[in-house]
Amino acid sequence: MMRRSPKILIHSIVFSPDGVSTAYLYNDIALAFKQKGYEVVVLTTTPHYNVLEEELAKQPMTKKLGGLYYTSSFKGIKVIHIPQKKFGSTVLRILGFVYWHILSLILGLAQKNISAILSPSPPLTIGFINLVIGKVKGAKVVYNVQEIYPDFLIEQGGLKSGTIISILKWLEKFVYNKSDAVTTIDQIFYNTIAERFNDRRKLHIIPNFVDTSLYRPLAKEEILLDSTLFRVSNTLKVMYAGNIGHAQDWEPLLSAAILLKDEPIEFYIIGEGVMKDHVIEQKRVNGLNKVHILPYQPRESMPHLLAFADLQFIFMSKEMEGHGFPSKVYTIMACAKPLIVCSGEKTPIINFLKEQHCAKLITTRDFSEKVNEIVLFLKNSSKESLQTLGNAGYEEIKKKYSKEVVTADYVGLIDKILN
Repeated sequence: MMRRSPKILIHSIVFSPDGVSTAYLYNDIALAFKQKGYEVVVLTTTPHYNVLEEELAKQPMTKKLGGLYYTSSFKGIKVIHIPQKKFGSTVLRILGFVYWHILSLILGLAQKNISAILSPSPPLTIGFINLVIGKVKGAKVVYNVQEIYPDFLIEQGGLKSGTIISILKWLEKFVYNKSDAVTTIDQIFYNTIAERFNDRRKLHIIPNFVDTSLYRPLAKEEILLDSTLFRVSNTLKVMYAGNIGHAQDWEPLLSAAILLKDEPIEFYIIGEGVMKDHVIEQKRVNGLNKVHILPYQPRESMPHLLAFADLQFIFMSKEMEGHGFPSKVYTIMACAKPLIVCSGEKTPIINFLKEQHCAKLITTRDFSEKVNEIVLFLKNSSKESLQTLGNAGYEEIKKKYSKEVVTADYVGLIDKILN
């Protein structure tokens, strides 16, 4: 009798065709398991973070039970979508969140012959749901810490105690200690949560990664962009592409742009988010004609955007800097482009980049000093010196952080706990 292929349930709040970084990450992880002979099924939501019509057309969703849930196929992998929307009402968001959890539990339990369950944080509660499914189905559970909760909520909301925080702290330890394995993305995250484990051998570091077949250096003649939006010139081009939200500290960038008004330096801010209107207003009020604010571009355009720019900036907000690592760092390095980064000492992004020699790192907390460092670096940088930094990052990506290298670590971990 032939042995059945192991079946893995990937349970994530985002997955294709949603167009956000965690979705792209787990798309590749799912494909890696499929290529290694696993049967893969994905349990997720309907796209609601970055909805791209062209991606919806490529991966149409089929309504089930009158729209109670939907199914689609991602390169031969079955995907189950539970409806979610970006509600403006807090009550509706909570109800949607509860609905997603209840239906996730039911649909997860309906899956047959699950060998393992893998899911990323946030939210913490997804780990709890997986433990219930795993217990009933006899499956191993692996929880991937992409952001540390409840630490993030404590920093962002200023909450240090109270019933909700106490419950979340209990839930965090429960998920960590009841899971068969927990992965996190770097040494700082590891050090932060290691003491929360009864058995630290469960905790593993597996970094995020980049698809080097998509994200790669491009020659000038390969760049395909709308020339009315991205005009070729000899100016130094500084870019940010991603969510324009609270994770980024926009004030140093705007202040630096004011001081650099008369310099041959242009800033490109590409994306959507809750802070976009503020950035647009500051551009208008301060007459920042060299700051260009554009909507999200398709994922396939990202290598072209990165090739067009000379430098990418990431200015982390104090509230967010210790609890997440922007995956765009890998994509930027894979395209042989340098970074200028503002973040506190001993934060994940600084801890990672200080060893890569591909970025200008600014760690001061003093606002004026921060802005002055940005201004001086941009004034004194040449396209050639920046390219040298970018090349150093590219070499590191090829050695350690490609899709092939890191997804093999995930498959290897699941193989190990199943055998």
